[in-house]
Amino acid sequence: MIAASVTRPYVESGTFITRSMPTNTRRERRYWLLKTEPTSFSFDDLWNAPARTTCWDGVRNYQARNMIRDEMRSGDLAFIYHSSTDPTGIAGVAEIVKGGYPDHTAFDPRDDHYDPKSKRDDPSWYMVDVKAVSRFPEIIALDRLRRIKGLEQMVLLKKGSRLSVQPVSAGEWEVISRLANN
Repeated sequence: MIAASVTRPYVESGTFITRSMPTNTRRERRYWLLKTEPTSFSFDDLWNAPARTTCWDGVRNYQARNMIRDEMRSGDLAFIYHSSTDPTGIAGVAEIVKGGYPDHTAFDPRDDHYDPKSKRDDPSWYMVDVKAVSRFPEIIALDRLRRIKGLEQMVLLKKGSRLSVQPVSAGEWEVISRLANN
């Protein structure tokens, strides 16, 4: 397939811009929200990781696992959301740099995420690799997100939404990106 040039939102030096990016696939970039507890792993931890990159492991929910395994691809972007803290909210942006692959922590009995039912030849759990792209000047708090026009249907804001991996629509991505730059 010949590489096409498409225009997509992209993050550069903390500023959201639009620019042409080559692609070898017809699949459009997707957007995500990844929840983490900052006492376990924060956006700053990702920012300070070697090459600002690490695996996003330990997801133990089948619906979230399915999104990681079946839908997340290299080049997708994700908001990193701090949960179980004050304030809860979006801390920054990461890029998916490697799509879903078996989560090795499930195979290690010494790891907190060990699952004896997950087998190397039939893995139950998957992870992706993420790279920190842009740190927000301040966390965009959940309370603020609830008041923003255009986010009414966002999965994060729906009652009972607890998934650690959530899709974000292109429109929601644009709204939140503008918030981050104001």
